[in-house]
Amino acid sequence: MADTAAITGLILAGGRARRMGGRDKGLIPLAGRPLVEHVLSALRPQVATLLISANRNLARYRRCGVPVLPDSRPGFVGPLGGIAGGLAAAHTPFLLCVPCDAPLLPGDLAARLGAAALRAGRCAAVVHDGVRRQPLFVLLACELRADLEHWLECGGTKAADWLARHDPVEVDFSDCAGAFRNVNDPAELTAVASVLARRSGPT
Repeated sequence: MADTAAITGLILAGGRARRMGGRDKGLIPLAGRPLVEHVLSALRPQVATLLISANRNLARYRRCGVPVLPDSRPGFVGPLGGIAGGLAAAHTPFLLCVPCDAPLLPGDLAARLGAAALRAGRCAAVVHDGVRRQPLFVLLACELRADLEHWLECGGTKAADWLARHDPVEVDFSDCAGAFRNVNDPAELTAVASVLARRSGPT
């Protein structure tokens, strides 16, 4: 399962970003590039193909060179709407989901989640950062599509609640907990920019 050929990567960029003043978070500049491009760069070597889930500025996201999936359901059902679209569009057995505001992703995210799911014989593997489960950093078997569609039809919206139904294996990423830092507000954007500057070193 850890084979990259078996995994499609999905970047979740369809949120409302209220704490960022409603700006389209994936397109907010960070170190001279939109946030989503940092996430694409981190995820691309780990998966067979990439998708972006977005509900506005679709033309701009398409310029990233990967398919863009708007939610097919009316209203706003949160990230599960994007995940449902990704499970439907993927042509691989597994889907690796990450938010668009996490530019510090570890390079072995897919490998560690896939290996853990394989060992445990589970259809889902989720990041645990040493403090809490991170339900939007998750590897899912695409066979879960029908169950997720049913969950949404019944009014379910919380990703953590749906994921818990499938008893995911938790994978310990406490050795790199900062890699799952979300850019939720301007202060976090500044902090993450500092981390990237330190990584790149003097110019």
